[in-house]
Amino acid sequence: MTNYEFLLTDSLEKVLPDRRPAAADPGPVRLLRNQRWAFQLACTCRNDDFGETSTLFSLKCGGTAKKAAELFRVELVPCDYPCHGTWDENYLTTRPGLLPDLLRPAGWEEAFKAVPAQWRSLRFVLDAAKLEPGPFDLTLEVIGPEGEPLAAFALEGEVLDEALPPQTLLQTQWFHADCLADYYHLPVFSEEHWRVLDNFMASAAAHGVNMLLTPVFTPPLDTAKGGERTTVQLVDVALEQGEWRFGFDKLRRWVAMARRHGITEIEVAHLFTQWGAEFAPKVMVHTPRGPEKYFGWHTPAVGGEYTAFLRAFLPALKAELDGLVGLDHVWFHISDEPHDHEKETYAAAKATVADLLAGCHVIDALSSYDIYRQGIVEKPVVCCDQIQPFVDHGVKGLWTYYCEVQALAVPNRFMAMPSARCRVMGALLYQYDLEGFLHWGFNFYNAQRSVRPIDPFRVTDAGEAFPSGDAFLVYPAPDGTAWGSLRGEAHREALQDLRLLRLCEARAGRQRTLALLEEAAGVPGPLTFTRYPTDKAFFDRLWAGALALLEAPSR
Repeated sequence: MTNYEFLLTDSLEKVLPDRRPAAADPGPVRLLRNQRWAFQLACTCRNDDFGETSTLFSLKCGGTAKKAAELFRVELVPCDYPCHGTWDENYLTTRPGLLPDLLRPAGWEEAFKAVPAQWRSLRFVLDAAKLEPGPFDLTLEVIGPEGEPLAAFALEGEVLDEALPPQTLLQTQWFHADCLADYYHLPVFSEEHWRVLDNFMASAAAHGVNMLLTPVFTPPLDTAKGGERTTVQLVDVALEQGEWRFGFDKLRRWVAMARRHGITEIEVAHLFTQWGAEFAPKVMVHTPRGPEKYFGWHTPAVGGEYTAFLRAFLPALKAELDGLVGLDHVWFHISDEPHDHEKETYAAAKATVADLLAGCHVIDALSSYDIYRQGIVEKPVVCCDQIQPFVDHGVKGLWTYYCEVQALAVPNRFMAMPSARCRVMGALLYQYDLEGFLHWGFNFYNAQRSVRPIDPFRVTDAGEAFPSGDAFLVYPAPDGTAWGSLRGEAHREALQDLRLLRLCEARAGRQRTLALLEEAAGVPGPLTFTRYPTDKAFFDRLWAGALALLEAPSR
């Protein structure tokens, strides 16, 4: 005989298989008219006949909000490397195992399975943009394998006639075109590859990405010295009678595709290799002898043929992109993450193109305030655990990022961390009034240093290199679309929180909004990247306070 148990919980609860989740009654829900809002149905069962009795169940959804509801199975994935050897107390686990993360789209007609002695969950997402302002209701009936009722839930709410403003934060999560070709075994820039790229660009845009890493040449990122990644080069390069010729047809198609998804900013891949800018990236060139790997690890960054090449290439690229999107929407990189011992080589490489990029956006990831102070990196993207000196010195227009290194005290998106630790980033982006956010892995499906491709459904840690969840935010579905994750949903909620705070600022001013944020947080003093609320209830308090502010009579 099978005995089922069902309960509702909130969107941030990670329903671990071996722990009873915290129940959460949504109560009356009040949504802004373009808000996404989610909750979960957690389930388990007891079965004493060794599986002879079915543990299946189905759902029946009703009410006016059904047309706005999407359903996802929350599936477990391997987490072999949940954390580094040093961690803090704000992890759900530090032991390897299976953790909930993958969101597999489901249909209302499907059958679901409760697992004996384990907890699992289904996720429901309401898109208020599909409802008219006013009251709504949603009912869920859980039905057993013989048609018997097992549980029932009812939800009531209201869509307000108030909308979140558009996202103003600039955000890039690095988009790895080569990983999609590798995973799906597709010829690069074949029509099928373009179809998959289109699907993943749509997913990136849905996750708030409005700046797209664009491989004019194969990006020299996370690549072992002397190794190489699958060639994804949008610009055709030819050397004819000693002169460089460039073809931009594929770049034009890429940019047009991005713009169809609302992505306005083009982020040109780095002009020099990572961690020191000592070499040229891989550049394939059509020569009289045929295609050649003309530049790469064998090419010094400075003083040789590559320098002369850039002086021909960058003016042509700038002219092309100026015509496609305008140079105000183009962002360049020199080299990723220069450290103190690499600042001389970075500065030398930068000097070879400084005049060519004068007046352009040039940004690079950075952790050292000293390198910024010396003017070596003028527009830094600062890791969130090292940003305070930049803030204290009044640096304007700051960006931030986190990656596998930011594992202690600060927010991040590792699978073994609570979802609230990812979502709080939205409040902190507002607190610091940051211009942009960068992450290196929207879909990095390689082992560390790109020594081999991996299956992200089996390997979530780049080969036990980075804590699970750092390297990618979405999963490659069999049909060439992107499946989401709990981490991605928490990040989307963070961006909604940021837009909510911007709405409050437009209505009541920044100082009143900061006071609201501090009141909701319940921590002493202003929020910082190491002092922020860790409880899920913070977000309920924030939204309740914000809606009260927005509905208060204007003075």
